[in-house]
Amino acid sequence: MWTELDGLRDSAETRRISALFEADDVRAQDFSLKIDGLLFDYSKTSIDADAKAALVRLADVASVAAKRAAMFAGEKINETEDRAVLHTALRNLGDTPLVVDGQDVLPEVKATRERMADLARAVRDGSFPGNGKRITDVVNIGIGGSDLGPLMAVMALEPYGDGPKCHFISNVDGADATDTLAGLDPESTMVIVASKTFGTQETLMNARTVMAWAGGPDALERFVAISSAVDRCALFGIPAERVFGFEDWVGGRYSVWGPIGFSLMLAIGPKAFESFLEGGQAMDRHFCDAPLEENLPVLLALVGIWNQQVCGHATRAVLPYEQRLARLPAYLQQLEMESNGKGVALDGSSLERVAGPVVWGEPGTNGQHAFYQLIHQGQQVVPCEFLLGAEGHEPALGEHHRALVANCLAQSEALLKGRTEAEARAQLEEKGVSGAKLDQLAKHRVFSGNRPSTTLVYPRLTPYVLGQIVAMYEHRVFVEGVIYGINSYDQWGVELGKELANGLVPAMEGKGAPEGASASTVALLDHILGMRD
Repeated sequence: MWTELDGLRDSAETRRISALFEADDVRAQDFSLKIDGLLFDYSKTSIDADAKAALVRLADVASVAAKRAAMFAGEKINETEDRAVLHTALRNLGDTPLVVDGQDVLPEVKATRERMADLARAVRDGSFPGNGKRITDVVNIGIGGSDLGPLMAVMALEPYGDGPKCHFISNVDGADATDTLAGLDPESTMVIVASKTFGTQETLMNARTVMAWAGGPDALERFVAISSAVDRCALFGIPAERVFGFEDWVGGRYSVWGPIGFSLMLAIGPKAFESFLEGGQAMDRHFCDAPLEENLPVLLALVGIWNQQVCGHATRAVLPYEQRLARLPAYLQQLEMESNGKGVALDGSSLERVAGPVVWGEPGTNGQHAFYQLIHQGQQVVPCEFLLGAEGHEPALGEHHRALVANCLAQSEALLKGRTEAEARAQLEEKGVSGAKLDQLAKHRVFSGNRPSTTLVYPRLTPYVLGQIVAMYEHRVFVEGVIYGINSYDQWGVELGKELANGLVPAMEGKGAPEGASASTVALLDHILGMRD
């Protein structure tokens, strides 16, 4: 299959993407998909009918459908950790049993969600904590998936945020806690400590710092834990009734749908949070039921595979034209790069092709005045993924949204068409430039164009739509991982640095570098300690 795709790539390199539109007056319709209010347009890529058919066959040969069914059935597709992968259960609002290791897991999922909703309602109506000030602010302490998911979602759904103001601490750098806590009232602040094992070093260090800020152990009456280690939470001082756990078949970067999303539930309320779950579940149904060639997450994955594994484009820019999705690129960095940034297949053999692109991005229009220069005129090709709402939440500022939409569409059009030297010369001549200056400046105003992009259009960024988008990207990661032949649900790459850091902490206390440390690290330690002294 890869050989066939490589041949199709070679053919694609001899033509421009714009030529595909010239040859097919319905290309925009044939290479786009409309489902449940979403429009995914991938017509501005070099994928033609033959390439699409070959990519769909690739997904078929990789048994995407069978492995998808295994995941939703609760089979242990996380082979290296012997675990099921069932974050989808957290947004499953149905009643059909879902059995893992002989037990239906949905009743416990729903019971936990109901406990969360009860506490959220009490916080939002002022009845919690009962003997103190009303909760006006919430501080979520976590890192990785325990921070990026809820932070991204709370920012995205700010128009629905009619509850307490949510703040987030993740970095072990003391500046994060200091700056976040500045101006908050400890007596009206709830603290959420999010760590599945309740053993994450950075999170517990921040939790102890915030507890001291809040007034010591007496402040623990306003603390909540998101953890499956109830005993460790109790030792810290958080009782079981304020501990919300989730099973090991939910990975951290896939966990915003459950207890890790408690800050989101506090911000927007249980009803809107359920709408977020409904959007995710609707995408699950589409992903399970739609044919591969009409399946949004599958097509999104196949476009990514065409761009990276086939065409060799190493990065992927995620460009939401929605300021409130400012943290979506960072969220997707973890989701995709921690999931699929692997070097070996499931059987331990080295991968023949690079898996997982470098994911980055910023919201438009800010990025246009930063890195779009490289995207348009740099020698490397950066596939772009635009996201755009047809409507905003600020009708009184309609001219802003019209300008936003115009800019988004203009950028994808510019990436497609570019500007020839003849066109650049004509523009300059109209301005009166001539001679050697014309020859010089014209070359600087050439845009090669022929650069791929996709556009996802949604009606308006609601809780339901955000659920659709997040679930879509989760399933994209799954499909890409299956085709790569890797396990997308472990993350051994984060372990070595943690282990070495544990050995270096005593060195920072003047106890000497750990045995086996490189000469560079020893010299750096000596220099840092000398500066501190």
